[in-house]
Amino acid sequence: MEEKMHDRRITPSVPWRTPVYVRIGHGASEAINDAHEALHYLNVRWPTERGKKYTLACVTCANAVERRESAEVAREAFIAAAIEALILA
Repeated sequence: MEEKMHDRRITPSVPWRTPVYVRIGHGASEAINDAHEALHYLNVRWPTERGKKYTLACVTCANAVERRESAEVAREAFIAAAIEALILA
């Protein structure tokens, strides 16, 4: 079954080889396992601090969800954005 998000067709994401862990507060962390989860996190749960790497991660993860970019390139972009936002666990 396909779902639409921002007028884009979404197919199941390719899981990342290694999850990316982000800090969610009080010493806890959360695993992000693929570009779809990363895109959701970027759009819904990201801290208010949003720099250039955040923007690049949004584009790269959206492209990966649409299979126009590799899962690992999206993972690296998400990591860079998490470092920029000081939330990489």
